[in-house]
This record gives sequence, C-alpha cells and structure tokens, in this order.
Amino acid sequence: MEKKKELKDLNLLDRFLFAEAVEDPEILQDMLEIILGRDVVLKHLPQTEKEGRRAAWSRQIRMDVWAMDEDEAIYDAEVQKKNTHNLPRRTRLYNGLIDSKLLESGDIEYNRMNDVYIIMIMPFDLFGKGLYRYTFRMACEEVPGLQLDDGAARIFLNTRGADPAGVSEELIALLRYFEETSKEVAENSSSGKILKMQEKIEQIRSSEEIGVKYMNAYEERLLELQEAREEERKAMAAELKKLGRPLEEISKVTKMSVEEIKAL
Repeated sequence: MEKKKELKDLNLLDRFLFAEAVEDPEILQDMLEIILGRDVVLKHLPQTEKEGRRAAWSRQIRMDVWAMDEDEAIYDAEVQKKNTHNLPRRTRLYNGLIDSKLLESGDIEYNRMNDVYIIMIMPFDLFGKGLYRYTFRMACEEVPGLQLDDGAARIFLNTRGADPAGVSEELIALLRYFEETSKEVAENSSSGKILKMQEKIEQIRSSEEIGVKYMNAYEERLLELQEAREEERKAMAAELKKLGRPLEEISKVTKMSVEEIKAL
C-alpha cells in the first residue's frame, strides 16, 4: 500500500478525493461535459462506490462513480493510478454488469437499453500512442466506418498525453488538473469549470468531518490488507503442510507458530 498522504495533498487521481469531489453533481457534470465535449444534465445525484454484482454469489466490484443524465445515458467514471494490465477486460465486466440491470426479467425491448459510457482516467498511456483520449465503440472489421450502434462506449483518458489531436485545450487542462490538483494549475487552465472545481475541492480538503472520514477509510483499508495477508499466509502454510514439509520450516517461511500450523 502507498505511504499515506495527508488529505490536503491528495489529487483527483486519488480515489478518496475523486469520490468526495464527484458527489457534488455540478463537479461531475462539468467533468463529463469537458470529457465528452457536449452538454450533460444529470438526472439523479451521483452514486459513489456503487456496488456491482450479478447475483449474491458472483464477484463484487465497486464503481467509483455512477450517474445518469436526463436522456437516461449512464456514466461510470473511474480513476486508476496503476496499470494492472487488465483494464480493457475490466471495463468489459463493468459494462456487462451495468447492462445486466437495465431490463426487467423477461423484458425483450432491447432498444430501451440505456446508452452506457465507461470512463477510465489514468496517469499512463494504456495504448502507447501518445493520445489524451481513446474512445472505443463496436465497429465492423469488414466495412470501415460501419458502427454497430449498440449504445456502449468505453473512454480511456491519459493525463500524460502528448498529441493534442482531437481533444480540446480544456480537456488537456482537466487531465493536468487531475494529476496536480492545485490552485496554480486551476488558474493556468483558463477554465471557469476547473476554477469552480478548485474552490469546492479546497472546501473538501479543509473540512474536519471529511478529514476524519479519510482517516477512518485509510484505517479500514489497512485492516483489509492485514486480513488478506493473514489469509495468504494460512493458504501457504496449508499447502506446505500438504506437501509434507516440516512444521518448523513452514513456521519460518510463514511467520506462523507451530501451534497455529497444527490447527489448520
């Protein structure tokens, strides 16, 4: 786990600050308008850390922020600081989870399915082409320009892009602001929307209540990691025990006591 930052030092690529910021519908709406290059009017309050699951026994995921606009298009926006080398397929899972809840059981009016936008914001170039934005929609391989028009779009944003082709100066400024969320960068952006974001983010950073929430979230994350490591040690010890390794050797490798290993 990364060394803990103070709340005042977080930027918008840090999940906690991103989630707190986009709970404000005006901030999220402004972000979406800059990213998509068109007006967006949100219909509902954004939901942060929204759980996605097909069934009680299936894999659980948490979406950073989920929102719907007046045209009932759905937006899932995520920040991702590290390249986990699975993001294209992860966004496929997110899209599938959202789609699975769009129609009631037995409903076959598929044209009523909402448009869905999955947006990933990252401080690295996932595709190595130097672009700030990569937008993917289903298209026909055999007929250039023929779109499937299934209403699904996946957008990957690179805060460290180098080629400004096809994107606005305001989007480039927003991505720079994600990476360095400061008053100086906001003022240099010449964007009224980014300046508004900065004012609200300064309020978040100076809030004692949110500071306590951040501390609690960090401590909960530490506990989760400790529990995960403990489970890994137990699994390793059990496997070594199956292989007939001496208990003292297993104890040395896993840092578990011989009594704990016997009890597995």
